[in-house]
Amino acid sequence: MRSGDYPYPADDFDQVSTVGPRGAHRAPRSRWSRWWPFAVVLVVLPVVAFGLVTWLSDWRGLTGTDDAVITAPVDPEEEAAEEPEEGVPVEPEEPVEPEEPAEEPEPEPEPEPDLTRPVEVFNATSVTGLAGGAAARLETAGFSDVAAGNWSGARPEASSVLYGSEEDRVTAQAAADALGIGAVELSAEAADGIVVVLGGDYQA
Repeated sequence: MRSGDYPYPADDFDQVSTVGPRGAHRAPRSRWSRWWPFAVVLVVLPVVAFGLVTWLSDWRGLTGTDDAVITAPVDPEEEAAEEPEEGVPVEPEEPVEPEEPAEEPEPEPEPEPDLTRPVEVFNATSVTGLAGGAAARLETAGFSDVAAGNWSGARPEASSVLYGSEEDRVTAQAAADALGIGAVELSAEAADGIVVVLGGDYQA
């Protein structure tokens, strides 16, 4: 628009000045005004986050640090079955008796000597009366059927008591103990009972 076509009178604002800007304007912003919002975020946000975590850790429903006791629901019927009814006597449980240890079998008793078995005493030495004295000792020990005589076979080196069967072993041992003879032998020469042969080692 040309100046001649402007319908209003001229005022102060129509005068253009070359000195500098005129009218309302903003001053340049300082450095702190630009950075303080970021500083607030950096400081306030960690504090708020720490407070939120602390609050959540104190809430038992979220942390789960406390040992929660879970109680299973009790069936009313089972609970009623466990409790005895009033007025009904409860039978006491019978005590369990400890099992007795198994008894060890007793050893079979040793068979007794048969003092009625015939015993023949032979003198196989040159000492007179040796067989008679041994026969008397056997009778004193309880033997009832004892005979004395002289040995006709080979002279033995030591005295011995002979028996003809296993049944006479105990009786032969009893005769040997009564006469102090250590040798007790199973022999066919004593088929009818016990045979005692006195040698030079016999002590009358």
